[in-house]
Amino acid sequence: MTARVVVADDQAVVREGIVMLLGLLPGIEVVGSAKDGEEAVAQVAEHAPDVVLMDLRMPRCDGVEATRRIREEFPGTQVVVLTTFADDDSLFPALRAGARGYLTKDAGGDEIVRAVHAVLSGEAGLSPTVQRRLLERVTEGPLETGGGDEPEPPDGMTPREAEVLVLIAEGMSNSDIARALHISRATVKSHINNLFAKAGLRDRAQAVRYAYMRGMVRPPGRSFT
Repeated sequence: MTARVVVADDQAVVREGIVMLLGLLPGIEVVGSAKDGEEAVAQVAEHAPDVVLMDLRMPRCDGVEATRRIREEFPGTQVVVLTTFADDDSLFPALRAGARGYLTKDAGGDEIVRAVHAVLSGEAGLSPTVQRRLLERVTEGPLETGGGDEPEPPDGMTPREAEVLVLIAEGMSNSDIARALHISRATVKSHINNLFAKAGLRDRAQAVRYAYMRGMVRPPGRSFT
């Protein structure tokens, strides 16, 4: 089976190199490429690929948010992350967003092909390094998946929007939030616009009051006895 693939990476040289490599591999057809998450979502809408090879740290819309949108809006398309980073702050948000594969950019062509066809078969396409980290994390304790006793975000917010709201209430600027969450300022602004609309908020002052009233944060130094 030939897998139809879109490549998303903000670095032109890297993106073009991946496209060229994939063009030489059996069972892969590149149908589009994108320089950021917004373009990746648009390419999926246009071409309906089987798989997106997704970089994570991109402008406008990062790879985690793009993965979440693609999996929600186009469930027939799978996502395999192809990134430089294999740290926990990159790996686990990507998997929670719906990525079924995760490779680092030192992966060879054969490994990419295996990962692509693995996710199309309903399996996980993970590099050996990532598999080891997942096993280590399981032995350390349960993954932070947002389930269990953790309350649902209010007013239909996504977990990431609720996270942004908490950081606003803690006094962070958009730039601070972008650095803390490893996303672009444009993505932060998009989250803020979405959560403002869902909660009926007009400005950051209202957002802070809303977060305190909903118990999402506590006033510093306040006693609850």
